[in-house]
Amino acid sequence: MFRVTQEINFCYGHRLLDYGGKCRHLHGHNGLAVVVLEGAQLDSQGMLVDFTAIKAELRGWIERELDHRMILCERDPALPFLEQLGEPLYVIPDNPTAENLARLIFEAARERKLPVVEVSLWETPASCATYRP
Repeated sequence: MFRVTQEINFCYGHRLLDYGGKCRHLHGHNGLAVVVLEGAQLDSQGMLVDFTAIKAELRGWIERELDHRMILCERDPALPFLEQLGEPLYVIPDNPTAENLARLIFEAARERKLPVVEVSLWETPASCATYRP
């Protein structure tokens, strides 16, 4: 089995609904997504997946959709106000926790036909959540 890993840095804002801690307020993070791909076969060039392809496919999606955006739950009462202001948003059905964002990035990698097995989202240098089905 072969494994490749790529780290993708991006900045995002969020807040958590129905939460009693500091993260109930709008705030931002310098996030790090660590994407792990695995497979048994290499291509004719001896690669599982070309790092350039990961960059073009997944890093490109993250930069277009998540980077420098507020990622909010669809139930967030701040959404109409932020939309009216023209703020860049990415809306998801659930609270934008590190766990849910790791799953979101995993699903984006899978949609792009990457052999993803795991995504970890480092919300801070000391805290991460991992999604692996």
